[in-house]
Amino acid sequence: MSELETRTIAKVMKRLVPFLIVCYFVAYLDRVNVGFAKLTMDKQLGLSETMFGFGSGIFFVAYFIFEVPSNLFLEKFGARRWIARIMITWGILSGAMAAIPYLSNATGISGEYTFYTVRVLLGIAEAGFFPGIIFFLTLWFPAMYRGRIIGMFMAAIPMSSVLGAPLSGYLLGMDGVAGIAGWQWLYVVEAAPALILAFVVLNYLTDKPADAHWLLPAERTWLSSTLANETAHRKSTHDMSVLQALLNPRVLALAFVYFGAVAANYGIGFFLPTIVKGFGLTNAMTGWVTAIPYVVGTLGMIWWSARSDRLSERKNHTIIALLVAAIGIIAATMTEDPMLKMLAFSFSAFGVFAVLPVFWTLPTAFLSGASAAAGIAAINSIGNLSGFAGPFAMGYIKDATGSFNGGLLLIAGCVLMAMVIVMVLGHDHSLEKAPVDHKLAAD
Repeated sequence: MSELETRTIAKVMKRLVPFLIVCYFVAYLDRVNVGFAKLTMDKQLGLSETMFGFGSGIFFVAYFIFEVPSNLFLEKFGARRWIARIMITWGILSGAMAAIPYLSNATGISGEYTFYTVRVLLGIAEAGFFPGIIFFLTLWFPAMYRGRIIGMFMAAIPMSSVLGAPLSGYLLGMDGVAGIAGWQWLYVVEAAPALILAFVVLNYLTDKPADAHWLLPAERTWLSSTLANETAHRKSTHDMSVLQALLNPRVLALAFVYFGAVAANYGIGFFLPTIVKGFGLTNAMTGWVTAIPYVVGTLGMIWWSARSDRLSERKNHTIIALLVAAIGIIAATMTEDPMLKMLAFSFSAFGVFAVLPVFWTLPTAFLSGASAAAGIAAINSIGNLSGFAGPFAMGYIKDATGSFNGGLLLIAGCVLMAMVIVMVLGHDHSLEKAPVDHKLAAD
């Protein structure tokens, strides 16, 4: 590794990664804070477990429909402007969740259907943000760095619960302040950062290395050339149009792998505060205890993705993480002891979160350009349909049986399905390597 490469990658990491982590932290918190709002919101809006599961998950149906078009717009107009647009609209609509009772009274539509409507609009608004960032990272980091970079970026997922769970528990305690319910305060306070960050995005992000004034000319040249060589290498093996990428069997198979991984994430995440509250805890204590598995998930995500990069191995790292996730979920159904149950959820969280960044090295190894924008969005949108199916199944099975165990076992089955697909599909690691430009390497 040359001094030029080390210096360039360090600069890009320092410039982009911390800021993107903050953006995704806010995005994910706004997406899943409904799980904490549920603790008091359900009663006021008259929601059953099934209604809540349906409303939480319908976000992902809208997300699915608008994901690919959003990512293609990002590829056309540039990340800076499109990501800012996404953040403004999702910030407004996330805050609008607090206004559901007022909207319901004004329109005569029940609280249940107003809840569904705002969640659909929030899904439309946020569509394209995550796959857009993944695509954006492929424009800045060579393949050999992507596992750890995506791992650092996606650490915002568990971190949003590590920090957000106690915060959400505290905000629920503001019930009645200024005549506003605690769950409404939660939505308002946690939506505000998205609106502020949107304007920072416009002035801070750079669309591509060639425009990076904060890199030296030699650094811009090395990075642009390295990424161009990798793109040419991938296209020589897998040169696809947008439509071909959307219909590619490997892309579709990876979408089902992601379906299993996401089912575990959202199916459990939306209901974990309810499960923990069932231990007899206060809202504030529920926030602190719910954060425990996410601490494990954060550490696992960063360490496992870095290990995958260091060993240049993707397939087995994906398989092992999925297996750990399934074992932990199954173990959680086998005990009612709060300590043992949280230990099982923590074990599962390691696998659930560790698999995500390693997984994204699989499609980005063979997709590039517009086909990468479309393929990544297709995988994410199809996979995120489990964000609808998982919570809805959890809520329906809870209402039907009085227990979350059936839903947890169903989710564990989805995770095992994903593991089997990866075992069959395999991974061509040679696609992550490109011919070295020896002249640039020597500069």
